[in-house]
Amino acid sequence: MYLSRVEIDTNNRYKIKDLSHLGAYHNWVEQSFPEEIDSSQRNRHLWRIDRLNGKNYLLLLSAERPVLEQLEQYGVAKTAVTKSYDAWLDHIKVGMVLRFRLTANPTHSIIDPKHPKGRVVPHVTIEQQKQWLEDRALRAGFELVSRTESLPDMDHQSAFDVVDHDWPMLHRRKGRGVRLSRVTFEGVLRVLDVATFRQTLTRGLGREKAFGMGLMTVIPEA
Repeated sequence: MYLSRVEIDTNNRYKIKDLSHLGAYHNWVEQSFPEEIDSSQRNRHLWRIDRLNGKNYLLLLSAERPVLEQLEQYGVAKTAVTKSYDAWLDHIKVGMVLRFRLTANPTHSIIDPKHPKGRVVPHVTIEQQKQWLEDRALRAGFELVSRTESLPDMDHQSAFDVVDHDWPMLHRRKGRGVRLSRVTFEGVLRVLDVATFRQTLTRGLGREKAFGMGLMTVIPEA
């Protein structure tokens, strides 16, 4: 596995005008793997948009190394970097306490007479969004850890927070465009099941993985 990043060139209006919806970002990611396009054997690529210190970055997790020149198509020149992710995945052990960042699409199904299988709708309140993650944590191989447990000198008890929520547009090939609920969580977790947790990191969590949702990254908790 490879983890790659490039700074999005938000100051270049000729580039950024094409990135008007999530499908355009998806196409950007796919074009960074020309050999997969040529062979018609597409792998799933997890990605998200991170905002750090006033700059926007495209973060990408993939089974194969992307072509950096293609990854910089809408990026700032010479900012694309990639590194192997396997050593970090192999380093993960049961009981490790890690700080995480996850961008996801928290949803649930409701009964709707017009949709026999139910209709998927987003969670809209912070409480609902946090409960969505809490409900999936154990099945994803981890538990959420309060900061007072991991850092006893801290006062507040929250294991994690919603740090961003927006509604980016997705234009599908058929029909009108839709807005997806995009929620970013940050907090602290403890690894319970290594194999399952590695799958969570490499396969993503939740829906709309092709459109910038589901990628969780972790770093050791200080």
